[in-house]
Amino acid sequence: MKNLLILLIGLVFGTQLNAQRFGIVDTELILAKMPDYSQAQKQLDQLSQQWQGEVESLLSEKEALEKAYYAEEVLLTEEKKEEKLAIIKKKGEEALALQRKYFGPDGEIFKKRRELIRPIQDKVYNAVQEVARKKKLDVVFNKSSDLVVLYNNKKADISDDVLEKLGF
Repeated sequence: MKNLLILLIGLVFGTQLNAQRFGIVDTELILAKMPDYSQAQKQLDQLSQQWQGEVESLLSEKEALEKAYYAEEVLLTEEKKEEKLAIIKKKGEEALALQRKYFGPDGEIFKKRRELIRPIQDKVYNAVQEVARKKKLDVVFNKSSDLVVLYNNKKADISDDVLEKLGF
């Protein structure tokens, strides 16, 4: 996939290489220096641990119910066995539902990440655009993404300019 992306960029821009100016930015470096980002990341980590604890608690309850069931299984009537197995199954389903609620594709952690991180990313993106316009760059590559940078001329790296624009 990376090679295909590099090939595509080469084909699109190859004929106009001399006419275009490129810049490189390291968004990981920039985000690491932003206190807002670190604070948001800590908040997300705390929520994730809290929610993971809730899921694990339900799974522990299910496990305890299973152990109790197997310990007394020989003494139970078929009706009681079915009743206890239904309770165990329900507890497992509760744990799974809670896990999906918190950590699923549209889960709470995803929503919270979007709420906390998106404004910071937008701020960085806007600063990158302003610096690129000021330096009259045509294309800016993100050194932190999947695009592999084989050579990086320090003059092309605008990370420090973006940090300065953000006030860091």
